Amino acid sequence: MPHWTWRFGVSRAAFINSVRATVAAVASLLLARFLKLPEFYWAPISAIVILLSTINPLTLAWQRFAGTALGAALGALIATYLPPNWMVYGAAMFVCGILCALLRIGSAYRFAAITLTLVLLVAHTQSPWTVAAHRFVEVSLGIAVALVVTVVWPAPAK
Repeated sequence: MPHWTWRFGVSRAAFINSVRATVAAVASLLLARFLKLPEFYWAPISAIVILLSTINPLTLAWQRFAGTALGAALGALIATYLPPNWMVYGAAMFVCGILCALLRIGSAYRFAAITLTLVLLVAHTQSPWTVAAHRFVEVSLGIAVALVVTVVWPAPAK
């Protein structure tokens, strides 16, 4: 297929990638809102992270899924028994990294750490386990939508 550029310098690949990312972001947003998830914006954020990464979408989806699950569970467990202060947070971050290494999911540490941070440090009115479950579902929804878009509508060749 010949390479073409529009009048303003937008390539066909850039146009298609923009449309794919928009479709995935809006679809995950609408699904999360339909499901009445409290922080629905994590679904489109996750879809965007998966679709617009330079890492293989399946690899990145697995990393984000595993990291989110670990970070949510660890954050909820710690928040249930300990007060959220800088020492608890620091210890939790360290334990999170060690757990990721022990579980051989070191590449998921960044996502585990992000979710742990959100569960531990953001003020919520619900129990830590509810917050963790919501975060996991919101992120997983975005991952699922991104993977569907990746399968149904593959990225254009570069």
